[in-house]
Amino acid sequence: MDSPKSAKGYFNVDDEAQERAYKIKTFKRWLLVAASVLVLLGVIIGASVSVARSKRNYPHGSPPSSTPELTPAASLKNVCSVTRFPDACVSSISKIPSSNTTDPVDLFRLSLKVVVDELASISDLPRKLAEETDDEGIKSALDVCGEMLDVAMDSVNDTVSAMEVGDGTNNILSSGKIDDLKTWLTAATTYYETCFDILAEISPNQSVHKTAIVSQNLTSAMRNSTEYTSNSLSIVAKILSTLSDFGVPIHRRRRLLTSNSLPVWVSPRVRRLLSAKSVTPDVTVAADGSGDVWTVNEAVAKIPRKSNATFVIYVKAGTYVENVVMDKSMWNVMIYGDGKSKSIISGSKNFGVMGIKTLHTATLGVLGKGFMMKDMGIINTAGPEKSQAVAFLSESDQSVYYQCSFEGYQDTLYPHTMRQLYRDCDVTGTVDFIFGNAAVVFQGCNIRPRQPLPKQYNTITAQGRKGEDQHSGTVIQGCTITPNGNVTAATYLGRPWKQYSTTVFMQSEIGSLVGPAGWMRWDEGVDPPSTILYGEYENWGPGAGVTERVKWAGYKPTMSAAEAGRFTVDAFINENHWLPATGVPYQPSFY
Repeated sequence: MDSPKSAKGYFNVDDEAQERAYKIKTFKRWLLVAASVLVLLGVIIGASVSVARSKRNYPHGSPPSSTPELTPAASLKNVCSVTRFPDACVSSISKIPSSNTTDPVDLFRLSLKVVVDELASISDLPRKLAEETDDEGIKSALDVCGEMLDVAMDSVNDTVSAMEVGDGTNNILSSGKIDDLKTWLTAATTYYETCFDILAEISPNQSVHKTAIVSQNLTSAMRNSTEYTSNSLSIVAKILSTLSDFGVPIHRRRRLLTSNSLPVWVSPRVRRLLSAKSVTPDVTVAADGSGDVWTVNEAVAKIPRKSNATFVIYVKAGTYVENVVMDKSMWNVMIYGDGKSKSIISGSKNFGVMGIKTLHTATLGVLGKGFMMKDMGIINTAGPEKSQAVAFLSESDQSVYYQCSFEGYQDTLYPHTMRQLYRDCDVTGTVDFIFGNAAVVFQGCNIRPRQPLPKQYNTITAQGRKGEDQHSGTVIQGCTITPNGNVTAATYLGRPWKQYSTTVFMQSEIGSLVGPAGWMRWDEGVDPPSTILYGEYENWGPGAGVTERVKWAGYKPTMSAAEAGRFTVDAFINENHWLPATGVPYQPSFY
């Protein structure tokens, strides 16, 4: 067993060691950049040099035929070569008349047009397929798939809007902008995958033949949109990101519709609220009738649609037995209560008995961007025997959860997509009780496994990253992992749900309930692929020893400072500096 770190010296970082780590990180990053830039040399530098020389040396005509000429076709081929589906990339973009360009940014825009057109063509397909069956399980799955296509279109449209421009001169390839693009396209690809997962959830008691036909029809129809979105994401991650790293100035005549400044939607009153000072809410919920409304759902009904102003809901102490969904049009909402053990929203929807799809079991589901929550408790009371039962689901980009509690058993907390920060929160559960494919950081939280069913084991995380270019992962930093009650079941830090599953535990206290192996396979007897990234960095406590950890190719028992540094808050989810405006306290780098 590795020696546990002392709590006193644990949060100190040696300046000289940090500098060495920074140099190592920078060197490795430039190696990756250099590899990517080989693809760009012909597209960017070659084009610029060729044009400049042509104008200087041959002002009245073309250069000799021996001078290499960069063609739009060659540029498209080079850009598409970094994608997972290069043939689909070339064939889809080349059909667009305006594809006669050598500019990779313009080619990226065209790749987005291809995605939008394809999604529009299949948007109504789940509904049509549902009309062709009387199987309620299949209908329910198709309903979820319809929702996923809808929010995928929103994510792609956000990406398109971010690439549009207004008056002025801005570099569209700032690091914050690249982070936005990767986040939104990752979300779109995750929504497709969620549809496929939901189809796989259909009960085996239902018609296998019917299910197979529906799944095959929908999967086949979604093939193009899946491939095209993946291609757009790869172009951002490997081409535009490289240009940004090199500081290549890509300007347009007009200013971006969105900026990288601090969010304007976070009002001073909300900042005061997150700093524990009083604020006047827009709606007060009180079960005793002393507020504006009796239920949380009544308050949610008053939220304005797509507002850039923060709407504040105060939930007085009490237990509110209801399921609440805040749809994608509810932007910039703040909910706060009297304390995580006092203001509680409680539900019991579940997959195991009710057959409700996992996505729809959430006691509280939040889809609109810019959501914030403080001093609230969210519970799913379904119990361990009822399988998947989500307490809280979030698809809210740039969302913050402060001093909240999330309690359940299997699948308690579902950070589905987008960028999220959980600070000083409690999370309790059993199987995969923190799961999803968001870019999410838990900081200063109490992670509390509880006793599961007999013959079950606990897995804290199940991260769902599907592709190498996705911007997602689960980070547990500065947290404590201790049991909720008497836990005798084997307990693991997590298991890899998808091929590129990414999870990092760092600078956290790991209790003795976590066994020496640390991690569990997803499929019994089969090690996960080498493409996963699982790691530990500067953890301490009786369960933090790594000498007997798993020996997977994709697992790093002792990450370097440079490797772990990629998953600190500022590096991982705060590149465009949205968090300071919220007023929530957080550690930007290492403790």
